[in-house]
Amino acid sequence: MNDKNHTFSRVPQTERVSLLTTTLVRTGMTTALAQFMLGATLGNSMTFTQAMLATFLGSLLLQMVSFGVGFAGTKEGLSTSLLARWCGFGRYGSALVGMAIVISCLGWFGVQNSILAEGIVYGLNEKISFEIAALISGCLLTLLVVIGFIGLSWTAKLTLPIFSLVMAWIFFDTLRGNNMADLILSLPQGQSMTIGAGATMVAGGAIVGALITPDITRYCKNGRHVFWMITISYIIGEFIVNGIAILVAHALNTADVVTIMTQSAGWLGLISVILSAVKVNDTALYSSSLAVINIIETIFNNKYSYKVITLLLGMIGTLLSAIGIMKQFVSFLILLGIVFPPIAGIMMVDYYILKTNRASLEVSRKTGKLPESTIPISWSSIFSWLLGSGIGFTIDWGIPSLNSLLVASAVYWITNISFKKVR
Repeated sequence: MNDKNHTFSRVPQTERVSLLTTTLVRTGMTTALAQFMLGATLGNSMTFTQAMLATFLGSLLLQMVSFGVGFAGTKEGLSTSLLARWCGFGRYGSALVGMAIVISCLGWFGVQNSILAEGIVYGLNEKISFEIAALISGCLLTLLVVIGFIGLSWTAKLTLPIFSLVMAWIFFDTLRGNNMADLILSLPQGQSMTIGAGATMVAGGAIVGALITPDITRYCKNGRHVFWMITISYIIGEFIVNGIAILVAHALNTADVVTIMTQSAGWLGLISVILSAVKVNDTALYSSSLAVINIIETIFNNKYSYKVITLLLGMIGTLLSAIGIMKQFVSFLILLGIVFPPIAGIMMVDYYILKTNRASLEVSRKTGKLPESTIPISWSSIFSWLLGSGIGFTIDWGIPSLNSLLVASAVYWITNISFKKVR
């Protein structure tokens, strides 16, 4: 999939790829080390049944969001950033969505770099401090991305099979030393968590990936491929990886992913930790840098150096890891799980119900081009986004991520219908 050729254009039908290809790409996103860390966190705070129920509820929301925006991406052949322009947010509103995605990517950079730093500290027998390791690893990775280090390309190919091998080893090693029934029935050793909070964490762990589903599904051939790509990736990433992580957390009484990996799989586990962190951070830093450049060009009509932007963002992400963003991992996931669902809700309401720009999209689709114009910004979408997020943070009843999505969707629909009647 050659994304560079279609950053600001539709993907034509002649360049759509197979279900297997898109599913492998998507599954690679959902089986990252952070997913295992999420499962371990749930397992350390909930019983197995509670954790799996939270996983199911969170995954249900992710499936709905992913398919909703993903099918639109397939039909229009557009990426998320372009789709947002004609699905409720307008030109500058879509830039705000892009900035939110950039901030989340920097947060993930900090989290993953923290895991990498912990792996380095463990590998060096704690001869250097975590803060020093985080600064070194973050700076090195940033420099590698800036200079386009060719060696980073093979990490993506190696990480998934090694990670899968480590997962299988950890699972069978856990079964060999423990009774499965005892692990399922055992009580968590960490601070307890409600099912609603757990479901929001699950949603938060993958909501950004769900929102940018069109970046992949624009290469899908039809809606059936979209459905199965999303479903298979969530079954593997959410249920299998999460399930293993929950059981292992119960067996070892810890949510520390480095401890789990190294105790269960030794040096192979440590290598998996390092490769996974490098792969995810390379992608996060690269994507966020391109997004910032596009945002600056959209708003200010100026172009800045990719290398300068990458260095700046890398420094921010590195500092986040050094000052301890890892300690706020749960809060970070809940934040993502509340702030991002409203964006998807607004886009789906605009595309499927209000159909504000469907006519111009359909006309331009016949010629393979983009609509000639779009509104600068939709204040009703910004208001709905903020209100939905606020409700998600303040109302404890139910699942916060679902609350924020439903409120934002309803408010956006009501305000737009009301404005049409006034006109």
